[in-house]
Amino acid sequence: MRSCLRFLAILCASLALLGAAPDAAMATSAAKTPPLKFNWGAPTADYYALYVAKDHKLFEEVGLEPNFYFFPSGAPLLAGLKSKSLDVITTGLATVFALGQQIPLKLIYWELDHAAAEGLVVNPAAGIASYRDIARAKAIAAPSGTCAQVSLVLMARELGFKYADLNIINIAPPLYGNAFKSQSIQAAVAWSPYSSILNGDGFPVVNWANEYTPDGGVCPGLTGVRADFLAQHPDLGLKLVQVQAKAMDMIRRDPELGIAVLMKYLSVSHEVARHIHEREFARIPSYAQQVDPASPYSLAPADGGGLARKLLVASQALAEVGTIPAPLSPEAIAQAIDPSAIQRYLQGERK
Repeated sequence: MRSCLRFLAILCASLALLGAAPDAAMATSAAKTPPLKFNWGAPTADYYALYVAKDHKLFEEVGLEPNFYFFPSGAPLLAGLKSKSLDVITTGLATVFALGQQIPLKLIYWELDHAAAEGLVVNPAAGIASYRDIARAKAIAAPSGTCAQVSLVLMARELGFKYADLNIINIAPPLYGNAFKSQSIQAAVAWSPYSSILNGDGFPVVNWANEYTPDGGVCPGLTGVRADFLAQHPDLGLKLVQVQAKAMDMIRRDPELGIAVLMKYLSVSHEVARHIHEREFARIPSYAQQVDPASPYSLAPADGGGLARKLLVASQALAEVGTIPAPLSPEAIAQAIDPSAIQRYLQGERK
């Protein structure tokens, strides 16, 4: 009898172990699932959520392991996309150049609205009270192929003269300060952090981009993924949105967190970082705005408004002055915009 009881006890224990084995194996397998490694390129700019997520290891929480490359401008991103050495990018109008070169790209969410902190900066002695006085400037600084050049094209168009009628000096924003002080320029179109730096140095912003460009500005800062890489990893977009959402929430609850990353990554003072944050953080398009077809930030590509219109207007301006050979087609823009990651997030899906 004792032998039978002992046998039954052993049998029950064995069955219990067998029943638990699949779950244990799955847990072990999940624990050993390697993170998705990929390369992410971005110019040094005011990418609050990106920096916070990087520093606070939020990507690792969803099984991602990005390797970041920060560049002084958006130009190196094109080479990285072409060679497929970059998988994800965050940038401004470099997206227009990428699409113009037929690089398959999916634009999945707004990282920043660069237009929010872009402004017309002037020497107060030049007698330029607003962009309507821009023709008074003997020389205006604006780098070619940037939102600044686009803005000057649009200003000239609105005021009834040609871009070629203006004396545009093609210099990088870090050189604006010395150019103003030497009186080599009387005006410049500057984005952040340079608009805030110059404003603090006595060269005021007389207009912000929403006052001289349509639809609140045409300088989107976007995160995109190579189309084939996203196809191979269809949950990547959702995970990136999930990380951005958490980082943005952290900054909303503690604005000093956002100010601190600007100080760190842009090498600016607390005063400048605070000015930037106050100007643009609240103007980063919300997910609700990005899925609202009536919003100027809409990722709905079919109707030709929202982001699609901004990219079209920017490409038309750049083509008008010969910076790119031709404007983007509405079809190419629509094919590149992909709101599905934000839509999945808003529907409650998580990975």
